[in-house]
Amino acid sequence: MTTTLRPTEPLQRGADGALSRRYQVCVNSRPVGAVSLSTDSSFGPSAAVIHDLHVEEPDRGRGRGTVAALAAEEVARGWGCARIGIDVPADAAAALRLATTLGYLHRNRRMVKPLDTTAPELPAGSLARPMTDAEYGPWLAAGTADYAQDWIDRGVPAADALAKSERDHAAGLPQGVSTPGTRISVLEHEGARVGTLWLALAREPAFVYDVLVDEDRRGRGHGRTLMLLAEAQSIAAGKQALGLNVFAGNTPAERLYASLGYVTTSYSLYKELV
Repeated sequence: MTTTLRPTEPLQRGADGALSRRYQVCVNSRPVGAVSLSTDSSFGPSAAVIHDLHVEEPDRGRGRGTVAALAAEEVARGWGCARIGIDVPADAAAALRLATTLGYLHRNRRMVKPLDTTAPELPAGSLARPMTDAEYGPWLAAGTADYAQDWIDRGVPAADALAKSERDHAAGLPQGVSTPGTRISVLEHEGARVGTLWLALAREPAFVYDVLVDEDRRGRGHGRTLMLLAEAQSIAAGKQALGLNVFAGNTPAERLYASLGYVTTSYSLYKELV
């Protein structure tokens, strides 16, 4: 039996050069599933993303998904893409095994925590204040560079990574520290600055975009305090849950978030197309 992809629509072309198309997964021309493919809105036409790959229950366990994923990769190569990615729900163990078997590497994960109605207290000696305009410029420059480096370390070309970082910061902070629905805080402990928190409250769940302990203050529990601050600010804003992204390989952060009750909701994986 032969597994193939059959287009269900013409190739879609965006004004910015983006490409996308939906397909049926077929076995000897019999539809058994579906998959969508597009270029990556975050990284442009050099990267593709597989969406919504599924095979109907009666045809699972026969390699249909594997062939469909490989066929999607071939389409992406034909589009001129050098990389391809896929997001997998945390409870889709079979899909995660398939992606790993096909050579996809874990890039980052999304985590979320349901919030109580009572805000946690910060440790004695710790307090938060809004970031000042004078602090914002250096913080933004350092954050943009660090975020770009996180993507570079995970296979994204430097120019694409920097462009993404600049776009994401510009979109998330159009008015700097005065951006509505955003809190950028400085954590102090016993009068000394120890870290910063960027929290988005104009969404559900609330989302931690950046949490950073100053390098000379690390290993003293301030990261946990910053996360408690994020919870307290989210609860004060009436939010019911708090989400975040953590890059693969950041084991201390993964352990911290797990100890605070965050659970993984999805994994993002990528593969170089050679």
